[in-house]
Amino acid sequence: MSPHFHHTQRGAIGLIAVGVLAFVLMCTLLVVDSGRLYLEKRKLQGVADTAALEAVSRNGTCLAGLTAAAYAGQSVARNSFVVGNGNTLVTTCGAVTTAASGRRVFAANPAVSSAIQVVVNKTVTTSFAGGVWALVSGGKVSLNTVLSATAVAAMPAPTLAQLTINSTLASVDSASASLLNPLFSGLLGGSVNLTLAGWNGLINTNINLLSYLNQLAINLNVAAGNYTQLLNTNVTASQLIQAAVTVLTANGATADVLTALGNLQIAAINQAPLTVGQILQLQTGTTAAALNANVQLFQLIQGVVQLSNSQSAASATLPVNLLGLANITTQVKVIQPPQLSAIGNPVLAAANPLGPNKIYVRTAQVRTEVTVSLPVLNSLSGLNTAVNNLVGPLTPVLNGLLSLNLVTTINSALCLLGAGCQQLDLLVLPGNLPLNIVLDAGGASSYVTGYSCPTGNSGTKSLTTTTTTSLASLNVGTITNAFSSTQPMTVDPLRLVDIGTKLCHMVVVIGSCDPRVPFAAGGIGIKVQSPIAGSVQTQVFSSTSPFATPPNVGLAPTYQAATPATNVISSLSGTLNGVGITAYQPAGSNPLGSLITNTVSLLSSVSAIVTPVVDNLLSPLLNPILNNLLNSLGISLANVNVGANLTCGQNGEAYLVI
Repeated sequence: MSPHFHHTQRGAIGLIAVGVLAFVLMCTLLVVDSGRLYLEKRKLQGVADTAALEAVSRNGTCLAGLTAAAYAGQSVARNSFVVGNGNTLVTTCGAVTTAASGRRVFAANPAVSSAIQVVVNKTVTTSFAGGVWALVSGGKVSLNTVLSATAVAAMPAPTLAQLTINSTLASVDSASASLLNPLFSGLLGGSVNLTLAGWNGLINTNINLLSYLNQLAINLNVAAGNYTQLLNTNVTASQLIQAAVTVLTANGATADVLTALGNLQIAAINQAPLTVGQILQLQTGTTAAALNANVQLFQLIQGVVQLSNSQSAASATLPVNLLGLANITTQVKVIQPPQLSAIGNPVLAAANPLGPNKIYVRTAQVRTEVTVSLPVLNSLSGLNTAVNNLVGPLTPVLNGLLSLNLVTTINSALCLLGAGCQQLDLLVLPGNLPLNIVLDAGGASSYVTGYSCPTGNSGTKSLTTTTTTSLASLNVGTITNAFSSTQPMTVDPLRLVDIGTKLCHMVVVIGSCDPRVPFAAGGIGIKVQSPIAGSVQTQVFSSTSPFATPPNVGLAPTYQAATPATNVISSLSGTLNGVGITAYQPAGSNPLGSLITNTVSLLSSVSAIVTPVVDNLLSPLLNPILNNLLNSLGISLANVNVGANLTCGQNGEAYLVI
């Protein structure tokens, strides 16, 4: 082999060696440069992760004050990340949902802080490979490259419970509509004239509580997500209904539903300031995720109407004959609005069931006054007969006592000499005093007292409540201030017999008398004033009880009827059989005082005569109130329905979800 060949070979090997060395050098440069970027990226990701975790752990939000951004900024500063000169920090609040594919997706929403996303960007020197690629591809070579890291953290989902309470109608027929239209007209102040389709549309439609409150916040210019402020912001009934109209319009509600809501909004002429927190209760700090629940539209509107009426001085006067009560006036006033839904953490509620973190609901308390005028009383079969049977035996007894009384004998002698003397003058159903019947009904309540969630593969999911069934109070007599907001209601007996006196002057045969003094010698009246106590019972919603496991918040609740220990309607009937008979004593130092006092012994016979008649009068008046009117208002004296939802949360501290 020639020397020239060896020289050529040595040249080729040298070139290959140079090429290999250059390649190794380039690979080394690439590895070092890529490693530099990798380490920068890894460090940047750690900065983002730590910032997101801190913002969530410190309960940061994106409401006024921007606390989440502040917490994230403090965190990155401690990790030597300086914002500025190409370095940026963006903090966003929202929620994480799981798509059908199983992938978690972050949705930004400044009103929600169940999850917080942190994005950090850092400007570094462009890598060698990046520069070469830019040259090869014909792009512009930049000396700097922006690295980005994203982290989303969330707190473990808290345990949430929701209670609802109602006894609303299942559907509306023509008879119910004929009652609901004038009833809602009276409660709102304007004219309500909904069709059957409109009423049933309200009953068969649900509204999302979160969407409703968010829309209300927009309408009232309240910061998004500040539900504590929203619940305490003054609002009118018309504004509350308008928020529902906006939400349901966007969700494609039927024309019947939107027309019905529009009619109710026009009728809501009462401008008294209301607050949503009076009918919806949220625990302090409750997240927006807990509000993602549905409520029945009719129940919500019912609560708004009753809240509006409770804050106004007006009472609803129902048309005569509406309840089949001819010539009898019926008025309705909401004394206390309902608390139709409550959401919160049962851990806090169970620790102090009636404390500031209670999960508590109640039905409305409604006062109904029925006024029976004197012409109606006079026409009642048996009442006049009963009173006449009472006065008949009373008169001879008094006259007999008069003939035996020394004072009366002296008075009679003085009459003959021309001096004045007193004479009895009895009247039956004196004056035009009406008979008033006032029925207070409602006030049923329920609150969370305990809960359980499965641990691992053992345990049951359950929610325990204490429920007080409906209370009632029946008052019969002459009643004043039934609907006054400043004066207490007073119940006086209805005066059946007025034992008055007249001062007469007699000279031989000719005589004259002074004007009659009513009740100067006393009288007899009737009065009923009796509370009907409800019952307290424990309700357990669990798979091991007769009722289904409470579903998660946001799903249709499991309802359980709480039946009172005693039949309330039977109790009311029993109260009627205990009509109280009152004897009025003579006024002042009337000389007939000792005589009238002796008539008190007749009261037992009076009760036997009058009570059956009053019972027959009240029973037909109360039945339509109990069976029709109160049920239309979402109140049932027979039972109350409590709905339960329970979402079992997670344990632990804040964690990275994306």
